[in-house]
Amino acid sequence: MPIPPRTTALVGVAGGAGTTRLTLELAAALATDGRDVAVLDAAFATQGLSDYVSGALDPDATSLVTDAADVPLESGLVDFETDTEGRVAVCPAAAPFERLARAMTPDAARAFEGRIAEAADSFDHVLVDAPLLASNQTVAAAAACDSVALVAPATDRGADAIGRLSARAADIGADIDAVVSTLGALGDADVIVPETEANDIADAPACRDDADLAAGVAAVAEVLLDVELDSVTAAGGVLTSVGEYVRR
Repeated sequence: MPIPPRTTALVGVAGGAGTTRLTLELAAALATDGRDVAVLDAAFATQGLSDYVSGALDPDATSLVTDAADVPLESGLVDFETDTEGRVAVCPAAAPFERLARAMTPDAARAFEGRIAEAADSFDHVLVDAPLLASNQTVAAAAACDSVALVAPATDRGADAIGRLSARAADIGADIDAVVSTLGALGDADVIVPETEANDIADAPACRDDADLAAGVAAVAEVLLDVELDSVTAAGGVLTSVGEYVRR
């Protein structure tokens, strides 16, 4: 029997795709099911994951692949409050430009692969919040993770980017396991995550309260991780089938 994927890279195809938010919602959904989840930030330039936690980030994700490469990953993890049975621990990037540049080198990318493996030794699942396939650390994540998803907004720009990013993934020998559309449905998407009114950072995670969002996130877990999240759909009060959000 094949071993289900445990490490997943969620790669945004365009700005505004909601990749960071989807990654956190998926992590919270898995934690609702009692699983421990690590979220590693590969979006070094935008550093959006850091907006979801408070306090000093030292070491941050960029430090852990440069100056603090010998420091245990746990030192850079911050618990994301989810009120769930399982743990969600995030490792955001929060770096000055000088370190940001060093964190994007090939050597740092190899160190990032090692951090993914390190997280996999301690957590049930590892999710990587990744930007476009145009940086060394995203290429490293796509190569190191068991599954890779392209996250595309349900816009013309999102639809146009899917083919371009799929071809780029093929160039580096990475398989795309699913296309996830956010903010609505795209014709080429394998999974649909519907738009939600709970868009503010303070609202995250919202999948335990928003029935449609819960079903969409559960569908992502089913397609990418071969996991059925009955607990999160029950918590969200889902009245519709998760299958409605899976296109294949």
